[in-house]
Amino acid sequence: MPTIDLTSSAPAPHPGGDALAAAPRRIGLTLPELQHAARLAGDAPLPFEVAAPSTADAMQARLGQSPATLDDQAFRAVVAALHDPSDALARRGLTVDGVLDAGLAGAIGLLASPRFAVDVDVAMGGVQAKVWHRQGGSAVASLATVDGIVFEVGWFGTDAWPAELARVAAISEEVALAGSDVPAYVDLPFELADAAAEASGSGRGDLLPVLVSRHRGAVRGADGVLDDPTVVGVLAALGSEARGRLRALAADVSGTEVDTVGVVSWTLLADGWRALRPHHDDGVLRLELRSVAPDELAAVVAPVLGEVRR
Repeated sequence: MPTIDLTSSAPAPHPGGDALAAAPRRIGLTLPELQHAARLAGDAPLPFEVAAPSTADAMQARLGQSPATLDDQAFRAVVAALHDPSDALARRGLTVDGVLDAGLAGAIGLLASPRFAVDVDVAMGGVQAKVWHRQGGSAVASLATVDGIVFEVGWFGTDAWPAELARVAAISEEVALAGSDVPAYVDLPFELADAAAEASGSGRGDLLPVLVSRHRGAVRGADGVLDDPTVVGVLAALGSEARGRLRALAADVSGTEVDTVGVVSWTLLADGWRALRPHHDDGVLRLELRSVAPDELAAVVAPVLGEVRR
């Protein structure tokens, strides 16, 4: 299987000079500043789009605006109140005579024309973050936001990529960790996991013993097959312990079309992350849950990038 080495850098840097190959650098930009910087970088496309303003339909005109419309209006009001992006970038030394800082320009250029893309959606502690990593040559550029108003732009060499991915998966201080009733390793039929999630989500935890009895002997732990009462407890804990989630999409975007997209999914339980890995065993679709630490995200993403590269 082809693999992507996330621990070493290639000799040739991406266009943008040595700034992209230097130690990780991060800059906070507002949405208007980011959009203005992208225009100065040759109208480079950003990895997201800002939707057009929502319009009130006939029902909202009669009964009042929906929460989504009110949120959209509040978002646009905050953005409109921000400082002029051209003046703000100049005051911060990120533009000189209308020319964008070389490092920032290189990062935006890499965001626009990478070889590989890794998009991460992570939620925990009541906060959801969107993170975009773009790799090309020996460099990686990153873009992240929580509210769509303030963004963090970063750039670093591929040798620093594992640490930056671990930073994305770092567990928030707002999340209090404790013991978990889910073993560090468990492997079960996907059908059982899916049905149990639906039952727990609809408040029908009383159905778990029935579902487990239909898959007796099919759930395995690190030391072998788990008995029915233990499996019921594991499934109940999976429904009650959820603290957050992480989903990463990896793709080779160097061509005109993206044919293959690899997916990495983690769930945050009471004691930390579990990696979710669907796989087939004797023709049966199964789901493996394995305890992982934030610094293992790179090791999980690497083979997925290898698959999309192949």
